[in-house]
Amino acid sequence: MKGTYLGEFEELVLLTVGILFDDAYGLAIADELEKQTDRSVMISSVHKALVRLEEKGYLKSHMGGATETRGGRDKRLYTLTQAGVKVLNQSRELRNAMYKQVPKLVWEGSK
Repeated sequence: MKGTYLGEFEELVLLTVGILFDDAYGLAIADELEKQTDRSVMISSVHKALVRLEEKGYLKSHMGGATETRGGRDKRLYTLTQAGVKVLNQSRELRNAMYKQVPKLVWEGSK
């Protein structure tokens, strides 16, 4: 397994793979990311992140069947591995713990 560091974009890609569950492939992931984040997402960035995440052992992929909507081309479908689920849970726990440490005054002051 490659390094375990998880960047923000990688975390969002992992979460999107989880959301799409059994239909997570490059273009669907990019479209869902744009929908969820209201950001413009480059398909090449998604593909690079998918490769990195698979090298880190957080995702696994297989070729799906060809469909007419893709002009007869196969899709590479991605699923979360146990390591992927674990790193997402660790990331969520870290963020939640850090949010809890921010003094209430900071949150109230931002209103």
